[in-house]
Amino acid sequence: MRWWVYSIVLLCACGQERTESIPPPFAAILYPADNPSTEAGISLGERLFFDGGLSQDGSISCASCHRPELAFSDGLRVSRGISGLEGLRNTPGLTNIGYLHHSLFWDGRAENLEDQALHPVGNVHEMGGSWPEVIERLREQRNYVAAFRKAFGAVPIDSTLVGRALAQYQRTLISSDSKYDRVQRGVEEYTAQESLGHAIFFDLADDPGGPFAGFPKGECAHCHTPPHFTNQRFENNGLDEMPDLTAVPDPGRGAVNRVVYDNGRFRNPGLRNVALTAPYMHDGRFGSLEEVIDHYNSGGKYAETRSPNVHPLGLDASHKAALVAFLHTLTDTSFVK
Repeated sequence: MRWWVYSIVLLCACGQERTESIPPPFAAILYPADNPSTEAGISLGERLFFDGGLSQDGSISCASCHRPELAFSDGLRVSRGISGLEGLRNTPGLTNIGYLHHSLFWDGRAENLEDQALHPVGNVHEMGGSWPEVIERLREQRNYVAAFRKAFGAVPIDSTLVGRALAQYQRTLISSDSKYDRVQRGVEEYTAQESLGHAIFFDLADDPGGPFAGFPKGECAHCHTPPHFTNQRFENNGLDEMPDLTAVPDPGRGAVNRVVYDNGRFRNPGLRNVALTAPYMHDGRFGSLEEVIDHYNSGGKYAETRSPNVHPLGLDASHKAALVAFLHTLTDTSFVK
């Protein structure tokens, strides 16, 4: 049972609490009742996010792996921590992470942003430190002591408060002004190629009387559902042959919940700003969107639990190029400035 209760925060500010400007058609962010966003909390969280002092040797901050100019991803196949140690998985971007209220990480091991923020500090492949050491360093810095007191009151600094501040900052990372959004608002139009890509992505060929009847379907939106282009579920997307689900090199979700049929399943990532977050997949095996589309077009590899939406698509070169063009319309340049 979750240790916290969500409350829906309205768009108007109340007292010191702060809410983000929520664009239509986004639903309201669900804020934990025990961690309402405030100006002081968000400012503290941003400072902590860019502070290498959370790592063992001071060399790695949250922003080392979540770079703003790459939509808070890092451009590497797998993350790289202290002393150049390679991590085990690709670094996901943080676009609209505050809206993704289901479990986080590729394997869903964190219940929420507050919990997620606690994991990297002690991970030997990431920040390589320990919370007692981090907390001791923070308590020794008078400006941090003052900032925590302003954000949370006269309570001792601990890892819970660090996680809460980082979560408040991450809930401000809202992207809502891509070309896709402007088309939805009726203030811009797709090119013919982007329009075809949109039709393939959303399976508009299902309408036998529509303008895209007879075109192939991409089966994309089943898992990458607007407005954040994820259904927040876990899927096996046919990356590897899995004749034996008990012998999967990276079990993903199955390693967390110990369900054999979840071995090889990973969280469906959101696709906003996806053109900025290469390489792709949980292990960073695909270096481009073209490679990703080639994989799905092939139908993937056998696994008993492979998603039924992963099957040969019959896309030709023009269809694949159209899909890539559409995915580029999900880029919000104002988000990464």
